[in-house]
Amino acid sequence: MSQTDMPPRTSQAVSGGAWTGWLQFGAIMLAVVGVVNVVQGLAALLQDDYFLVRNGDQLLITDFTVWGWILLIWGLAQIGASFGIYTGKSWGRVGAIIIVGVSILIQTAFLSAYPVWSAIIIALDVVVIYALTARWDEGQTGL
Repeated sequence: MSQTDMPPRTSQAVSGGAWTGWLQFGAIMLAVVGVVNVVQGLAALLQDDYFLVRNGDQLLITDFTVWGWILLIWGLAQIGASFGIYTGKSWGRVGAIIIVGVSILIQTAFLSAYPVWSAIIIALDVVVIYALTARWDEGQTGL
C-alpha cells in the first residue's frame, strides 16, 4: 500500500495511538499492584507468621495488624485510582502518581519483612509512574 492509498490520519486515529496503550497499561498495572497490596494486607491481618521478620513482630514502625490495615486500605486506593485512569477522569493520573509514589515508600518500609516481593512491587510502581508521566500531553487526549 503506497502513501497515497493510505487513509488520512484523523484525530480519532491519533488519540488511539501507542501512548493510550501505555496509559491503559499503567492503569492495569496499578490495579494489579493494588490487588497484591490487598492480598499482602489480608495475609498480615490473618496470619502474623506468614511474613518472616528477624526482629520479632515489629515491622519498622508498627506490628502486623496495623501494617495489614495500611496495606489493605492502600491497595484499595490504588485500585480506585486505576479505575480513575482507565475511565479517563482528570483526577485519575495525578492521584495515581501520588498514590504510586507513596506506595514506593510503603514498600520500602516493608522490605525487612518480605524483601523480594517488595522489590518487585517497587519496580512495578516505577513502571506505572513512567507510563503515567512520559509524554503527558499525548496521554491527555488519548483516553
